[in-house]
Amino acid sequence: MSHNTEVSVASTPVALSITPIALTIAGSDSGGGAGIQADLKTFAALGVYGCSAITSLTAQNTLGVQGVLPIPSEFVRTQIQSVLSDIHVGAIKTGMLATADIIDAVANLLNDYPEIPLVLDPVMVATSGDRLLAQDAIAVMIKNLMPRAIIITPNLLEAAALLNVPMAQTQMEIQRQAEQLLALGAQAVLMKGGHALGAEANDFLLTHNEHFIFSAPRIATKNTHGTGCTLAAAIAAGLAKKLSLHDAIAQAKNYLHHALLASQQLHIGRGSGPVHHFHQFY
Repeated sequence: MSHNTEVSVASTPVALSITPIALTIAGSDSGGGAGIQADLKTFAALGVYGCSAITSLTAQNTLGVQGVLPIPSEFVRTQIQSVLSDIHVGAIKTGMLATADIIDAVANLLNDYPEIPLVLDPVMVATSGDRLLAQDAIAVMIKNLMPRAIIITPNLLEAAALLNVPMAQTQMEIQRQAEQLLALGAQAVLMKGGHALGAEANDFLLTHNEHFIFSAPRIATKNTHGTGCTLAAAIAAGLAKKLSLHDAIAQAKNYLHHALLASQQLHIGRGSGPVHHFHQFY
């Protein structure tokens, strides 16, 4: 004799949390240590779902960049539009943009999404010294993209190139250059101090309401490939999780510090190796 048993399922509504999502608009690093690859690893490590729009293909490894192939600007725009038309992106990070046409396309499209915070990492030169941004694109970046960004994150070499001045050597010069970049339209400037000297690696934040130094012990390692990409991506991840700008930078600085500390566990290539993006899982 068989019995049919009915199982009733309670119709209690389930509260859905919003998945934090970030979009990186940057170049592809075939060696995996910087660019799109570093950004997506950073997003994942910090609990953020990552989307991407590729601006350039690069042939590179830990020894340098052997080739660069920019993507047509209209297709860069198509990638970004495809993501933003469907996916609820909480923050955007730009890295290597390569050409003036790509910068124009990115800036024009992002102006249609003013509510999404933008972290602008003005990638100009790779760790190896290879140039990654056309000279005529600098003025376009300053005019069209910098005012759209919630923060720009130049290292000392990039800040000097943006301003066409020598690299800052003292804290006073760093602060003066940050003020000049702020005057060009940036909402906030994080001057990364990795190229400076001293026992502390100091990053100087300047906004219209605040100045602050984020400090961590300097780490003696050759594995510094992709540090700038990683820090900017970590800031974007924090913003995607609705952290304040200050707290997003603090989280990013701490994450990068430990990724650099753990980089000695990695043995990748014969040159400047990557940081350990997934250090907390090992």
